[in-house]
Amino acid sequence: MDVLQGIGVSSGVAVAKALVISDDQLKIGSHTVAGTAVEAEKQKLQVAIAASSEEVRELRDQTSRHLGKETGAIFDFHLGLLNDPELIRTFINLINSQNYSAEYAVYRALRDYAKIFTDHSDAYFRDRVKDIYDIERRLLSKLTGAERLRIGELTEPVILIASDLTPSQTASLDKTMVRGIAIESGGKTSHTAIIASSLGIPAVVGVDGIVHEVRTGDIIIINGHEGKVTVDPDPLTIDEARILAERQMRHASELEQLRDQPARTKDGADITLMANIEFPHEVDQALQKGALGIGLYRTEFLYLGHEKSPTEDDHYAAYTEVVRRLAGKPVVIRTLDLGADKSTPHLDLPAESNPFLGRRSIRLCLANQDMFKVQLRAILRASVHGDVRIMFPMICNMMELRQAKMVLKDTMEDLDEEGIAYNRYIRVGMMIEVPSTALMPKPYIRDSDFVSIGSNDLIQYTLAVDRGNQHVASLFTGAHPAVIRLIRRVQRAGKAEAKNVSLCGEMGGDPDYTMLLVGLGLRTLSITPNNIPEIKQLIRQITVKQAEKVANKTLKLEHAHHILNLLHDEMRRYHPDYYRDDVSKLAHYSQEA
Repeated sequence: MDVLQGIGVSSGVAVAKALVISDDQLKIGSHTVAGTAVEAEKQKLQVAIAASSEEVRELRDQTSRHLGKETGAIFDFHLGLLNDPELIRTFINLINSQNYSAEYAVYRALRDYAKIFTDHSDAYFRDRVKDIYDIERRLLSKLTGAERLRIGELTEPVILIASDLTPSQTASLDKTMVRGIAIESGGKTSHTAIIASSLGIPAVVGVDGIVHEVRTGDIIIINGHEGKVTVDPDPLTIDEARILAERQMRHASELEQLRDQPARTKDGADITLMANIEFPHEVDQALQKGALGIGLYRTEFLYLGHEKSPTEDDHYAAYTEVVRRLAGKPVVIRTLDLGADKSTPHLDLPAESNPFLGRRSIRLCLANQDMFKVQLRAILRASVHGDVRIMFPMICNMMELRQAKMVLKDTMEDLDEEGIAYNRYIRVGMMIEVPSTALMPKPYIRDSDFVSIGSNDLIQYTLAVDRGNQHVASLFTGAHPAVIRLIRRVQRAGKAEAKNVSLCGEMGGDPDYTMLLVGLGLRTLSITPNNIPEIKQLIRQITVKQAEKVANKTLKLEHAHHILNLLHDEMRRYHPDYYRDDVSKLAHYSQEA
């Protein structure tokens, strides 16, 4: 039994046989044809392009209906390339000048394109190589008549194993048959991660060597929460995993009864549970899970899902759809957090040796104020339709906050001159996610209507740990004493200024931290929708006094693992049926093996 470590991008546990998807390309026929056959090859090429384009349009429309337009937009690149006049001329020229067969012309041209993208300095373009290979396979299947593997037509449950999955393959997944996904490449913002999370399929990416370690038919356990893949597990581990998967399903069904119940402690303290989303269609899921609003609407995918910069109307349409679906509940729209691992070609960002410490997020927006104002105008226009709030991310100093607010003020004046309505009393806040603001939060809180602690980046920057790097993932923890003290400092400053302090990020959605966060004084958490019922159930089983005792105990400890043990023990004390006990047990068995 082997346990492979990757990066968990969609939580859950599943057990099934592996289906390894080979990267072998379709075999190419004869490289050249007779001169008399050239016209026929060109005609065959045009038919293949037309058929492939129609197939991609249908896939895009189907994905848009099921997962939202933003997710479906990932196929716009495919359509653009399939109908790119320059690329089509390249195909035709190779057939005319070299007498290449249509399939070999496609193979040669797209391999040259793939090399250009692979060698590009921008990570966004490098990540598009898999899209080019997807287009190549689609065209070659039309030209050769070979059948492509249809993942959407599986007849038995499987866990997909691959070096990578193309957008087409991921979008065609049947979640009743595909129980999990494990791939060698990718990160938290890859196409596979986005769609797997939307479908609720457990997924682990960045698993080095898994294609060589696993054969089709092998029994696999995938743990999307811990980022672990167990290959050829022993019977005891299989039984544990299956019990866990069954309990997850049963427990999720039981939690549905809490949807309309308040997240209120036994001694009467109300905790506001909000949801984090990336796409408008996720609002419905958030409300079904009992969210009282959207505490973090990430807007980057308006850029990452399109080949062209979104217009003001594109922004406006997305924001008003969210507001409409919320029907009066609040939405906090975070302004663009592009840069670092979220690159986009239309901004022409220069390569940086350390992009996470470079021109990203609010820094990028302040350096590109025309782009920034496009988004701000759309947010302001949408504000007349409901409770819309603006939140600036990655603020590191007071000058950045004041500059961002000045750009917002200028945008308001522009709308005034044009006679366009907006909520001139819109609430404006910021994220506290770097040590410089967490160490001295008072001036930022005084200058904001509200603040939200971004736990993911706060942990990353405080501990100097890349949370997406599997080699140091074990060092990434919200239980570090320094992180806990920074959260307490921000919360106390907010209370002194009578300003609301919320926390968004994975820490807020982890039941192990619930008592700690409530005990530190936090009363608003914004988390992944699927985690809301579990957190609500735990909150309803504790008192604030009990939570404060737990928080005080943690503040006396000096080591993260001691704090984690304490928090886990306290969580089990009040929530003995929490299924993550079984996850810990499963991981224990796997490590011993």
